[in-house]
Amino acid sequence: MSPNLTLTSLPVGVLVILGVLALAELALDVFALVDLVRRPRERVALGNKWVWVAIIVLINLIGAILYLTIGRRPATPVEQVPSAPGTVSNRSVADALYGDPADEGGSGKGGTGEPGTGGSR
Repeated sequence: MSPNLTLTSLPVGVLVILGVLALAELALDVFALVDLVRRPRERVALGNKWVWVAIIVLINLIGAILYLTIGRRPATPVEQVPSAPGTVSNRSVADALYGDPADEGGSGKGGTGEPGTGGSR
């Protein structure tokens, strides 16, 4: 085996595998860079996005993996504020649209197709 291999001397299956791996690496780099651009600076480890750009671009696959695993800080949890007394709940809206499921007669606005029941004719 000669030390100077060319791409034309490799079997087609190996070329396909190398192509798929190259596309996967490129997709991961693009994903990491897009995520970095969209993420606020406060949610990036080290607080400097340019350091992460250099790591992702110069270290290729490992740089993108490093950013995605340790470079992103999770969002701070937002406290859920209890709904105000005058607000409408999802359940009451659903009941108004489709009828109360506790109704035994099915007097809601669901459609049976019969005239006078609100269904389609």
